[in-house]
Amino acid sequence: MNSYLPIKGSTQGDKRPFLLKCIFSFLFITLYGAAYSQVPVDSLKADSIRIVTLGTPKPADNLSKQYDFSDLLRNIFNPKNKVPSVHSASGITVVPNVAANPTIGGQLGIKAVAGKRLGNDPNTLFSIAATSASYTTKGILYFYVNHNVFTPGNKWNFQGNLVIAKTVTPDYGFGIGRNFTEGSAADSVLADPTRKVYPIHSIYFNVREKLYKKVAKDLFLGTGFSLEIRRKITNADTNNNATPSSVYNNRHGFPQDRYSANGFLFNIEYITRDNPNRAYKGIYFDAGVRINQKWIGSTKNSVQWTSDIRKYISLSASSPETVLAFWNWGSYLLGGAIPYLELPGTARDGTFRSGRGYTSQYFKGTQFNDTEAELRFPLLANKFVSGVVFGNLQTGNDENGTKLFQVFQPGYGGGLRVLFNKATRTNLALDYAFGKFGNKGFFLNLNESF
Repeated sequence: MNSYLPIKGSTQGDKRPFLLKCIFSFLFITLYGAAYSQVPVDSLKADSIRIVTLGTPKPADNLSKQYDFSDLLRNIFNPKNKVPSVHSASGITVVPNVAANPTIGGQLGIKAVAGKRLGNDPNTLFSIAATSASYTTKGILYFYVNHNVFTPGNKWNFQGNLVIAKTVTPDYGFGIGRNFTEGSAADSVLADPTRKVYPIHSIYFNVREKLYKKVAKDLFLGTGFSLEIRRKITNADTNNNATPSSVYNNRHGFPQDRYSANGFLFNIEYITRDNPNRAYKGIYFDAGVRINQKWIGSTKNSVQWTSDIRKYISLSASSPETVLAFWNWGSYLLGGAIPYLELPGTARDGTFRSGRGYTSQYFKGTQFNDTEAELRFPLLANKFVSGVVFGNLQTGNDENGTKLFQVFQPGYGGGLRVLFNKATRTNLALDYAFGKFGNKGFFLNLNESF
């Protein structure tokens, strides 16, 4: 979008036309709503856990010298009003939930987000709650409520969500896209070597709750449960091995039209990063096991290990926003069987942001790993606009003999960041990414991918 956004200028006698104010109002509503509503293909699971914890600003941020979207709106609509240079990070925000892409069609809805720091300890992280209801022109309907609550002093952390959705998930087969040269007809359908898309429709319910306890400096132990239920699953074929999902379900004993993946969660978390929205330095590490059990309603028993590690290195003392960031996320089935739509794969990390350049679950397997690197740098001295360049490598197994770390699929791209709230380092992320097999696309989100 080639729009000129005024950053600085005289406010004396500034009488901008009414049309200009209308245009910026529309831009704000559209971008702010879309930033929250650009969800992965399985329409609402990602957004249901996307709200992240707000960090406490550090003096090194030099907030008085930074310019964010609130400053821009103030200069346009009320240029004579003088406000503190650091905006409040708490309160309630209600915004339209507007989006459009080929998967979901046009989307319209409403979203409310609330934030508050509990207690008087300034080091306590922000507690967040959010809810949204939306409908799309392709018949996708969803509703969610979620929360991420820190008690005073961060002694306890409660994370959870409730999702009810009518979804559509494009499916490109099982595996990492390795050339298929031999095997049965069913093997070929499951691997989908031509990368044909198979839309899968379903009704989706999810209830998830985790409780973390701080046990040492920066170290947390957590436990919880997750109930993931799909009903009325439909695609082009459900019985005759004509789609990848039907082949997988027949082989592993899952019903074609429904499943439940209900399990217990046990995690360890270590955090030294200085801000979860846009870190300049530090480490984030989370690893844990999920144990699905039939006796609590799961269709199959399974044990799954997942790890997530991120490292941030600031490259400049005078401009700490210049950061080299690394990320590795992996999920590995240790035993049992996972439903087809719950397999780890592209954009199946905790925030559903991995593998830019491909749609969600474009690649998938029972063993999957994604490694990413990103260089972030300010483009303006006031930090209102920044740039990024990034790359990723995905690898996974398949049922035709391909092993984890044997085949890698790359993705790469670049993008811009617009600073929305300098107090919380919240920004609007606009990325364009490329992948193999003709994949490319625009990714619009709020905050960094990792």
